[in-house]
Amino acid sequence: MIAQQIEWIEIPAGTVQRGTPLDEVDALTVRYAHTGVPRAWYVKETPRTPVVVPAFRLARTPVTVAQWTAFAEATGARPLSGIPDHPVVGVTWDEASAYAAWIGAQLGVDARLPTEDEWERAARGDDAREFPWGDEYAPGRANLFDLGLGTTTPVGSFPEGASPFGVLDMAGNVDEWTSTLYAPYPGAPEEVPAREDWAADPHITRGGAFRHDVDLARCARRHGAYEADLVAVGIGFRLAAPAL
Repeated sequence: MIAQQIEWIEIPAGTVQRGTPLDEVDALTVRYAHTGVPRAWYVKETPRTPVVVPAFRLARTPVTVAQWTAFAEATGARPLSGIPDHPVVGVTWDEASAYAAWIGAQLGVDARLPTEDEWERAARGDDAREFPWGDEYAPGRANLFDLGLGTTTPVGSFPEGASPFGVLDMAGNVDEWTSTLYAPYPGAPEEVPAREDWAADPHITRGGAFRHDVDLARCARRHGAYEADLVAVGIGFRLAAPAL
């Protein structure tokens, strides 16, 4: 039995101002110096490039523990504990992809993980905002480290943190898998590593989790699973699908 249907948000075709201009990196490093994030991590976001993204659908919220439990019971997949309406945490990239294929078959939808460009398009909309809700960080709009909870919250608990299209939890709660393998953006400075051999998985994650600081809530911030313990890292996922 399917725990619940997917609530899809239609993301129209448009141009995302992907990434960060190189000449803004020094200012970013200063602005978020309290997080201890090195300049090199922001350089991975460069250069700023307009990217046309075709229309697609994105789940309004991440996959929940209840939805994952239905999948595990139906398929024999690894069970993961948690509160039913909280996002599932600790799913590997392969497991997330398997869930997408399974739920897609149940619902008659070509469900999958979003690409990195789709994720940023859904978070930013038609402008170059820094956070899903706007240009300024606003405490209480996402479940991040500064909230002090130290764990997940029910999906959709921060409606004021919605993206321009009404997608929720794109900052905080759980870090989210994309389908995109890490690589420097075309035109990136030579200092950007061609590979991140230290990562536990080569796929890009986005959005930051409850344990992360404000810098990971930025729409442009691209990172990876740098620890093998995906529960400790706080990695979950949400689904994408073709536009109707």
